[in-house]
Amino acid sequence: MKRFFRLDRGVKSVPRNVTSEIAFHLEMRTREFIESGLSPEDARRAAERVFGDVQAIESQLVGPDMRRARRRAFIETLRDARQDIAYSIRTLRKTPGFTAAAILTLALGIGANTAIFSVINGVLLRRLPYEGGDRLLELHQPSAKLNLPHVGFSNVEIADLAHRTHTLDGVAEYHSMSFNLYGRGEPRRVQTGVVSAHYFNMMGVSPILGRSFLPGEDQPGAPALLIVSNSFWKTALGGDPAIVGKTFVMNDKVHTVVGVLPPIPAYPDNNDVYMPISSCPFRSTPAMQTIRDRRMTSAFARAKAGVSLASVEKDLAGLSTRLHTEYPNEYPAAQGLTLQATSLREALTSRARPTFLVLLATAGLVLLIACANVANLTFARVLRREREIAVRTALGAGRGRLVRQLLTESTLLALVGGLTGLFIAWGTLGLLTSFAARLTTRAAEISIDGTVLAFALGASLLTGIVLGLLPALPARGDLVNALKDGTSSATASTSRLRLRGALIISQVAVAFTLLIGAGLMLRSLVNLERVDPGFDVENVLTARIDLNWTKYDTREKTNPFFTQLLAAVKEMPGVKSAGMANKFPLNESGPFTFTFDIEGQPAGATDAPRIADFHRATPEYFKTLGVPLLRGRPLTDLDRLETQQVVLINQSLAKHYFAGSDPIGARVSGDKGRSWVTVVGVVGDVRQDGLDKAALDEMYVPFEQNRSRSIGTNLLIRTTGDPNALARRVIDAVHQLDPNQPVYGINTMQALRHNALASPRVMTTLLGIFAVLALVITATGRAGVIAYTVGQRTHEIGIRMALGAERGEVLAMVVSQGMRLVLVGLVIGVLASIALTRLMSGILFGIGPTDLVTFAGVFVVLAGVALMACLVPARRATRIDPILALRSS
Repeated sequence: MKRFFRLDRGVKSVPRNVTSEIAFHLEMRTREFIESGLSPEDARRAAERVFGDVQAIESQLVGPDMRRARRRAFIETLRDARQDIAYSIRTLRKTPGFTAAAILTLALGIGANTAIFSVINGVLLRRLPYEGGDRLLELHQPSAKLNLPHVGFSNVEIADLAHRTHTLDGVAEYHSMSFNLYGRGEPRRVQTGVVSAHYFNMMGVSPILGRSFLPGEDQPGAPALLIVSNSFWKTALGGDPAIVGKTFVMNDKVHTVVGVLPPIPAYPDNNDVYMPISSCPFRSTPAMQTIRDRRMTSAFARAKAGVSLASVEKDLAGLSTRLHTEYPNEYPAAQGLTLQATSLREALTSRARPTFLVLLATAGLVLLIACANVANLTFARVLRREREIAVRTALGAGRGRLVRQLLTESTLLALVGGLTGLFIAWGTLGLLTSFAARLTTRAAEISIDGTVLAFALGASLLTGIVLGLLPALPARGDLVNALKDGTSSATASTSRLRLRGALIISQVAVAFTLLIGAGLMLRSLVNLERVDPGFDVENVLTARIDLNWTKYDTREKTNPFFTQLLAAVKEMPGVKSAGMANKFPLNESGPFTFTFDIEGQPAGATDAPRIADFHRATPEYFKTLGVPLLRGRPLTDLDRLETQQVVLINQSLAKHYFAGSDPIGARVSGDKGRSWVTVVGVVGDVRQDGLDKAALDEMYVPFEQNRSRSIGTNLLIRTTGDPNALARRVIDAVHQLDPNQPVYGINTMQALRHNALASPRVMTTLLGIFAVLALVITATGRAGVIAYTVGQRTHEIGIRMALGAERGEVLAMVVSQGMRLVLVGLVIGVLASIALTRLMSGILFGIGPTDLVTFAGVFVVLAGVALMACLVPARRATRIDPILALRSS
């Protein structure tokens, strides 16, 4: 019968005898169905129909008296709960010290976890704000031989991806460039996303104003259009509701705004506006449209419904093999090009995930320490309430009633602590969001929403339940006896002592692990601070000038502009030197690499290509940045297009390719031997892309010998005083040459160096805060437990001193007993830290995860703090008067 229907379904609120009666009626009716010859399936359906009569049967069997009894029982349950809450509040108010300590400890633990969870929820757990975002992919073409994660795609390759794969539902190209925008106040330099017409439709993004690009609007001859990002619309355009249809001038073309995007994560670049590929003056050239190895764009795709990422990668691998066979010249074996796909969610969060998970684990350990500390306080408080519990037991309170009271008190503490922790989390949200923004563009989605509130409530309730049940754990047989296993002067039971000892050991071990993590990050940060970047950051101002693409269309127009600007800047008061370059250190522009050959050193067919980072610089660039000349001669103003073509190399390149020989006078070629340049000097290595990244092999060519037009360049100025004082003068000097030329990216090298360390600095600060919290909670908890133990052993200590024990002996006894558990916790903490800190190896710099100095330092600090925590109550024990102790027993 049970396989046809559940007899207890729907009648759980009916008294047991009534439930049995209803079950009897249901069983009889079901037997009738089976005996009538119905199949098991039909019998099941008939049973379900009979089940609908349960309420009618209940109404017949349960009269008004029974319903009134149920209501009375429900009201009594609510009254009992209210009495428990009221009694708990009165009890907690009588022990303000315990209550305040428990609430503060839990608030710190729950608040830290809630704050970190808000980041995890906003960045890692929340669905992408795109329709069907789980099917969106980012495609890559990495070069294993060149050690490049992505060499880009050409227009021809984008077409191959779209038409020669069977797992992709759409492919759109993307790249980002900077252009000058005119038409609303001062000229602006805007970061512009250049995309296929169906890009936003494929991404599942619909503008909140206007429309997306239409099919065909990315073809040659299509009108120049713009879609503006939500942030640019709000900040630069004032949130103009009538912005759709308005026009701006960019690249000497009138562009019409057709839409405004919703607030979505900016990826892979923080673009201000978007244009179709037909409007880009560089992407729309015939060569970029037809030559297969002119790679400059990225590609995004949408997988077909039901197609896994593994299937897409297999499809791409097959296409890559076919392309390599059909076009061997465009896919040389020496480059090792392949096709790969990554989910967009993974691409958006890959940098952030390891760091955030480390922080979440750290916060979880803090909560564990907090719970252990409050649990020990709770043990001490329960033992002090033995007389009260004994009286309640004598009056008829059962095991369940006592447990319910303890649960109510602990849950109230946890809820108040959780509410306080929620305010702590809300107060730290700005700091965490700023930190997350350096790792992912999803930082704007971090908030205290319903999911985070539910997490905080769940963490509070779970903590309260655990703390309420812990006093019952030592008494497997009888809670009442466990709660009154002695008088106030008796020592705790053996089982309870073991549990409290385990809690103390776990506190010390976890605190040690957290301190190790914070110590490693602190030493890593110190190592980063001490790194020699290869240049001098003091009193250097930087500014970016990108000329109008169409107005300055030849080097004969661009070079004179920059030459005149540099001359004007050098004449300004307070300027020691000034130089220009296409890039400079720590500006996050990324390397501009190219392959080169060395005359007389032919590379083998299977040898990895020689790669260097390309720089274009004026002679005083090196003096302005403080980059030393190690060998040979510097660049000079005589190095012009019509003179001998020269180049400077850095020390890293010299070591790699000229070991044991003098590179001065050697010739290198970047165009497979069609032209050669002579190495005239070697300069020091510079950490261009980050203080934690080693210098790349680099080449510097004279600014005037660059044959292509230099649209964008960076101006660097070394001053005698505050470099920020020159910012306005630099802007005025640019506007004197071209009133419509924007200047942006004005900053100091000192600020850029500071910003480069912002992420490890915040990470170190967060881990340090968690570690200090753990240390304080552990120390105060250890002191509180020993103080309680001394109070319990007053009579014993009095007897010892009456029998002749010296105060020093009593002090040593109490301290040794207190430190015994600490030392066990330290040993376990060392072993746990050796295993866990290996997870941090990816975020450390210049230090190993098992650094002996850090381990030794943390061991000494934690042991010293624990010793001090033991000494304070131990000294109180030595002041016990034996006579008073014996009289009070």
